[in-house]
Amino acid sequence: MDKHDNLIGGEWVSADAYGENRNPSNRDEVIGLYAQGSAADAERAVEAAQAAAPGWADATPQARHDLLEAVGRKLAERSQEIGRLLSREEGKTLAEGIGETLRAAQVFKFFAGEALRVAGDLQASVRPDIDVEVTREPVGVVGLITPWNFPIAIPAWKTAPALAYGNCVVLKPADLTPGCAHVIARLLDECGCPPGVFNLVMGRGSVVGETLVTHPDIDALSFTGSVPTGSHIAEVCGRMKRKSQLEMGGKNPMVVLNDADLDVAVAACLNGTFFSTGQRCTASSRLIVEAGIHDAFVEKLVAGMRALKVGDALAPETQIGPVVDGKQLQSNLSYVELARKEGAEVIGGEQLDLATNGFFQAPALFLGTNNSMRINREEIFGPCGSVIKVGDFDEALAVANDTEFGLSAGICTTSLKAARTFKRKSQAGMVMVNLPTAGVDFHVPFGGRKGSSFGPREQGRYAAEFYTTVKTAYVFAG
Repeated sequence: MDKHDNLIGGEWVSADAYGENRNPSNRDEVIGLYAQGSAADAERAVEAAQAAAPGWADATPQARHDLLEAVGRKLAERSQEIGRLLSREEGKTLAEGIGETLRAAQVFKFFAGEALRVAGDLQASVRPDIDVEVTREPVGVVGLITPWNFPIAIPAWKTAPALAYGNCVVLKPADLTPGCAHVIARLLDECGCPPGVFNLVMGRGSVVGETLVTHPDIDALSFTGSVPTGSHIAEVCGRMKRKSQLEMGGKNPMVVLNDADLDVAVAACLNGTFFSTGQRCTASSRLIVEAGIHDAFVEKLVAGMRALKVGDALAPETQIGPVVDGKQLQSNLSYVELARKEGAEVIGGEQLDLATNGFFQAPALFLGTNNSMRINREEIFGPCGSVIKVGDFDEALAVANDTEFGLSAGICTTSLKAARTFKRKSQAGMVMVNLPTAGVDFHVPFGGRKGSSFGPREQGRYAAEFYTTVKTAYVFAG
């Protein structure tokens, strides 16, 4: 069985222990053995990044561009192979795995361009004979902690801008899905990344992650994951007066009005609620449906849900892959049982016994629910959606906003007025009209409000707000 080491200071470093990376479609298959780094490994990686930081900050924009462009090109060229690895370790369908790999390639290529476009301002002073220059500089050493549900896209959209703007990186990927992050590390190394500029330390969040969170030489920290961990990181970074960027989940509403195109609404809800096994922070977990269309919508949605094919992620007919692991599956099943206890009508949601030893679950729909139920307050992170019937648009908007989260929200309607009002009054960072709440472009900002996000936005040109610091310089020319 191949062992996969950590990358620290330009060297592949072995670990005292290695963990098995198993296929959630077939737990009998071990994909590989991946290093379980220690606190000392994380500290060594921070030291390596700190030592490399001055040189990379002074590197030309062309050097940064060329590195990121090369990685993006290799990701695209090997998207079939890497996408297959992604599907094996995370459980996405093969089409989704390949698509996510191509998304990572696009991210690296986009930020290769941004490396050449780090702009500033030259402004006139209010005082005579003085010029004012406003420039952006690297933050320094950036710690990145990424989740399991997008194992190559999220490491890409954190790593690429960090490097493009001249920072050095220590990346700790999710313990469940280290394989794709290891691919990024290998490609950066192959493409000539200077030693210490990018470091990969795989291992437990309680060990490696916590070391990065508390290390005094980490200048900024970007995290995507659970609310409790994000809240802990915010507290620590606040005490240390350190820049932080946190993405922590959602309980995203999709509003369906009486005037909606029924086929468009059902397709958007099937995709947003159940695809990627519902393991997306932008998933549509609350379907808020106006009374006049409720029954027809539910009938068609149930039929579409029951037709979805659950199975091995690599099987060409599969539309819904496995849940990522046994712990997440048991959590999903407990919410299905909770829905029954709270008085909902439950359709589907049972554990499936299929041909391979995987963590399979039928998609679940909860009917007859209200927004006060726990199933509509807490993020489930599985293929589970609730239907909430409302009387009119005003009630739908109020229910949509009645949540501690605010990542993504959607509306299905043919009314321009309703769509415009919803876009303006939705308390979410991203709003979709006649589209699934999940699915975003790589060149525009990503992030939410309230309990979903904290700090500057990710992706697109807005990434510069987190990965750079602004300097204002005054020059007397008299």
